[in-house]
Amino acid sequence: MRQIRYQQIADDLRGRLDDGDFPAGGLLPSEAELSRLHGASRVTVRRALELLRDEGRVASRQGLGWFASADPVRQSLGRLGTLEAQLGVEGRRSERKVLDYRTVSPPPRVRTLLGGDRVLRVRRLNLADGHPFAVITVWCPADLADGLTRQRVEAASFYDLLAVPLGGATQTIAAGVANLADAEVLSVPEGSPVLRCERVTRSEDGRVVLVSEHVFPAHLTEFVVDLPSPSASIAPSGLRLVEGEG
Repeated sequence: MRQIRYQQIADDLRGRLDDGDFPAGGLLPSEAELSRLHGASRVTVRRALELLRDEGRVASRQGLGWFASADPVRQSLGRLGTLEAQLGVEGRRSERKVLDYRTVSPPPRVRTLLGGDRVLRVRRLNLADGHPFAVITVWCPADLADGLTRQRVEAASFYDLLAVPLGGATQTIAAGVANLADAEVLSVPEGSPVLRCERVTRSEDGRVVLVSEHVFPAHLTEFVVDLPSPSASIAPSGLRLVEGEG
């Protein structure tokens, strides 16, 4: 029986998925690109993609496009920990690559939090199973960065390297879009949805010892909070409304 055109396109894409051309969470070519590649209308291409979506092979996200289906990493906010540890819990292989390592004058907010004019700034890429998963920028006071090297920071987390006992952290999570620099590193389109997390880590005596920004593609991560006791309010604890610009 002769196949219908959209089924042929679906077969081709299914084969490419099986061959690993599109790793889990990886983007597929746009509908326009697939239309040119197969010499078919976008309606036909979309029907092929919808067939694969019904099979659970691909998914789509507004502002991102079509991507190979992937189980997002679920990150618990119940305790202070590293991204690598959370990936390990999920059974994922973690890897970090330092993209930039230098002493800088910090941005105003970081200067206020850390209380110094010169800080170590490390920008790194974290990978899960060999694929880009997060871009993280960490600022560390210069006095605590003595003895650190690019190689040491690439091999271990700041939590393992700092010679101070940690007391806890405050983490703020907000929706955002990928800027050009982050999009290029994460292999997602500029303007695609991301989760931006700011973490302010303190020592046991209350000093801010690290400020970090974590940028995650929105389709690859979920944050989980346990709520052990009932509350009169249905709103999550710590919810804060942010006023939009008028």
